[in-house]
Amino acid sequence: MDRRRFVRRSLHGAIAAATLGSFPVLDLLALPARADTGRVAVAVRKGQDIEALVAETLAALGGMEKFVGRGESVIVKPNIGWDRSPETAANTNPLVVKAVVEHCLEAGARSVQVFDRSANDARRCYVNSGIEEAVTAIRSDRVRVEHMDRRAYRDIAIQKGVELTNWPFYVPAIEADRFINLPIAKHHGLSTLTLGLKNIMGVIGGNRGVLHRRLSESLADINTVVHSDLTLIDAVRILVANGPQGGRLEDVRVTDTLIASADIVAADAAACSLFGHDPTDIEMIVEAARRGLGTMDPERIERV
Repeated sequence: MDRRRFVRRSLHGAIAAATLGSFPVLDLLALPARADTGRVAVAVRKGQDIEALVAETLAALGGMEKFVGRGESVIVKPNIGWDRSPETAANTNPLVVKAVVEHCLEAGARSVQVFDRSANDARRCYVNSGIEEAVTAIRSDRVRVEHMDRRAYRDIAIQKGVELTNWPFYVPAIEADRFINLPIAKHHGLSTLTLGLKNIMGVIGGNRGVLHRRLSESLADINTVVHSDLTLIDAVRILVANGPQGGRLEDVRVTDTLIASADIVAADAAACSLFGHDPTDIEMIVEAARRGLGTMDPERIERV
C-alpha cells in the first residue's frame, strides 16, 4: 500500500470513528520516511510558450502519465489566494493551470478538481486571477473548478505532530487518488518565500494565521497529511518583494521558468536560486528535509 492509499484508508476510518463519537487519530507521522532511492529528478525548463513549456517540463520527468493513472481522481491545487490579476504574480499563472489540467485529462484522469482556500473573497480571486476562466475553457465534464465547501473539513489528529496535535483538513484533497501541487514562486514577508510546502496551507481549515508562530514545524506537520504526488512550481513571473499579496508590477520579475519534481522539498530547494537564496536559508525547507519529507541535498538532486 502506498502512502496516499494509506492516508485515504485511515481517513475513512477516522471519519467513521468520529461519526460514532470518538475523535479521529491518524498516526501519519509514524509512517516511515520514503526510502532513499538515490538521486531525485528535478526538471527545470525555460520558455515563453507556456503550453509548450508545461509539456517539456512534464516530459523531462516521464510525462503526466507517470503521476496520474487512467481512471484516477486528481486534485490540481494552484494558488488562488488573492484578488489580483495574473501580471501581478500573486496567484498561479492561469495558462499553467490550464495546461496541467489538460495533461491530467490526457493521462486518463477520471476527474480533475481545481480549488484553493482564498485569503481574499474567493469569487473575486477565482475570476480576477484568470484561473476560473482558463479551466472552464477546457470544456470537459471531467473538470471542475470549484469553491471549497466549508462542510467538507474534518479534524485530523496527528499523534506525533511536532507543532500541531490536530487540525481541520479538506477531505476531498486527501481522498483523491492524486494531488498535483501547483504553487507560484514568490516572496513572503514571514517565511521569506512561499513555494510548494506552503501552498498546502490552501487545503486546511481553521485559523491559519496562528500557524505562522512556528511556521516551519507547522508546515512539516500538514505536509505529512497531504502528500504531493507532483510539485510543479510556476516561476513564469515571480514576485520578489511585498509578498504574498503583492500588487505592484515593479515587484514582479519575468523568468519564464517552471520547476517540477515528485519530491516537494527538492522542487522548493531548486526554486530558491531564483531569489538568490540557498535552500539552507529557508527554515521550512530545512525542517521538511529534516523530517524526511524530501531532500535538499544538492548531491542527490539531479537536474533533468
